[in-house]
Amino acid sequence: MDSETVVAASAVVIAVASLAVSVYEARASRQHNRYSVRPILQLQRGMSKGQKAGIKLINSGLGPAVVVSSTLTVDGQVIGAWNKAGADRARAGLVVRPYAVTFTETQTIATGYEGFLLSVDPYEPDAHAEFLDLMTRRLQLEIRYESLYGGENYRVSLRPRTEGES
Repeated sequence: MDSETVVAASAVVIAVASLAVSVYEARASRQHNRYSVRPILQLQRGMSKGQKAGIKLINSGLGPAVVVSSTLTVDGQVIGAWNKAGADRARAGLVVRPYAVTFTETQTIATGYEGFLLSVDPYEPDAHAEFLDLMTRRLQLEIRYESLYGGENYRVSLRPRTEGES
């Protein structure tokens, strides 16, 4: 093997290695960009006497969440999406009608958003016993969402508490 062949083979090996590093870096950069706008939705129950209480939606991620769909279930029966009609059906029959904030599918939940989806203000355990029962034992909510990139199929759920949970 002469020196020209060795130089040519070395150049090919270096070029292939450079290509591999470039592909790896491009994938890592793309993944980093996706993570840099990843939303993280949380659903929490809050029931403190004398304060606003109910189900709170929080986006604690780094980017906005695009709502793909939602499913509202009460007493094991699917009512539909978390929209005005679904919220009205969930709170129907309650003596004290809680306040509801609903959203449409494809609505965007901003980064840092914190707000109650279903609430009473101020919460009084005796006056809002039905509301407490709805929040803790009867209602289930699931929200499916994605980042601005799309296609991730993230989901957050609020499920009824089981016996022994606080």
